[in-house]
Amino acid sequence: MSIPQSGGGPIERPEQLAEYLESGCKPKEDWRIGTEHEKFGYCKDTLMPLPYDGPRSIKAMLEGLRDTYGWNPIYEGEHIIGLELKGANISLEPGGQLELSGAPLGSIHQTCDEVNEHLREVRSVADRIGARFIGLGAAPEWTHEDMPMMPKGRYRLMTDYMDTVGNLGKQMMYRTCTVQVNLDFASETDMVKKFRVGLALQPVATALFASSPFLEGKPNGHKSWRSRIWRDLDPARTGMLPFVFEEGMGFQRYVDYALDVPMYFVYRDGKYIDALGQSFRDFMVGKLPALPGEVPTLSDWADHLTTIFPEVRIKKFMEMRGADGGPWRRICALPAFWVGLMYDQEALDAAWDLVKGWDAETREALRVAASVDALDAQVGKINMRVLAENVLDISRAGLRRRAKPGFSGMVPDERHFLNTLEDSVEDGKTLADELLEHYHGDWNGDVSRVYAEYSY
Repeated sequence: MSIPQSGGGPIERPEQLAEYLESGCKPKEDWRIGTEHEKFGYCKDTLMPLPYDGPRSIKAMLEGLRDTYGWNPIYEGEHIIGLELKGANISLEPGGQLELSGAPLGSIHQTCDEVNEHLREVRSVADRIGARFIGLGAAPEWTHEDMPMMPKGRYRLMTDYMDTVGNLGKQMMYRTCTVQVNLDFASETDMVKKFRVGLALQPVATALFASSPFLEGKPNGHKSWRSRIWRDLDPARTGMLPFVFEEGMGFQRYVDYALDVPMYFVYRDGKYIDALGQSFRDFMVGKLPALPGEVPTLSDWADHLTTIFPEVRIKKFMEMRGADGGPWRRICALPAFWVGLMYDQEALDAAWDLVKGWDAETREALRVAASVDALDAQVGKINMRVLAENVLDISRAGLRRRAKPGFSGMVPDERHFLNTLEDSVEDGKTLADELLEHYHGDWNGDVSRVYAEYSY
């Protein structure tokens, strides 16, 4: 989850909220790619999650990355809670999941190089302290009681609130990991089309990247339990946002939605002030109970936008949020999948033609079916595996037309980053299917085998 936002004075006009979003519009030549991925750390001998403090800990990881590789520390009070360097940052999810939020880069080649360098750095520090990291959509064995809580005020507030609005919010916070990509838009019209395509096809990403079939050491009946969790978390701030497909969608319509999402907090002087369930609309007129008489800043608005969790989210850029965390190769495949669809106009038009006839019920049904059955999902006449094949064809063509070379020009474009996804579609097996085959086969029901065989 995001670190506190900064910059921006008091909000003096309601129009500033939409203007903040619109200020992210960029010409195509300035579009960039930001890849984010989370991973679970654990002690190599006990296979238990890393605590925050101690010789084998998240703190030791952050300090090791700081001291060995020159990352700049970020503190909350006396606690180191993140790192930043050259436009990228490393942050902590509530249960200690380590997240790289990559710098905005120009190609998949560059973002994959960034991921590779980061994972090599993490591995070197982890080896020194007896830790390892694994990328899966959900913790395969650990219970809620097994998970540490990171020393961030935001997470203490959210933890207390989650059980009041849903049943699975704490599972999301402490026991899930994702990979996502952040993309740019040129205009309000471009944003709307990308938003609609992104929401409609998010279930395809969920299916292709499904990697969370286990919970507390047993199969859970879903191939993406992480996706299942998001359906029972907090309906006020999650979901497929049917209004995005309605006439009149634009920056202001998203602002109206965001204003209706209850607040979590206000960040002041290094501390999180409890504003749970309160209204940003009240804040706008100086009537927020948590800070009576104060009006928000643009930083407060930016912070509030980070507390909204739909399958696609906009800030000054757009976030694709539907995929489980996964192994090394799949981290690079996720940005390739969406860049091929979104950064080539012909591909974006083709993707929209594919989905524009679907209604809200169909989109939601695909979301549910993807979490349960991944590529085996069937919704009416829509077969997920066939749909994924068609979408990958569109993405591959988009990457070919983008023609972004890599490796000093030796690789003509970015299409090869889709190979792992195309292999899944060809044999019909996601990582979740592979894990379940092991569980019922050579692992003999022992989920702990996943650590040795799938860690970075």
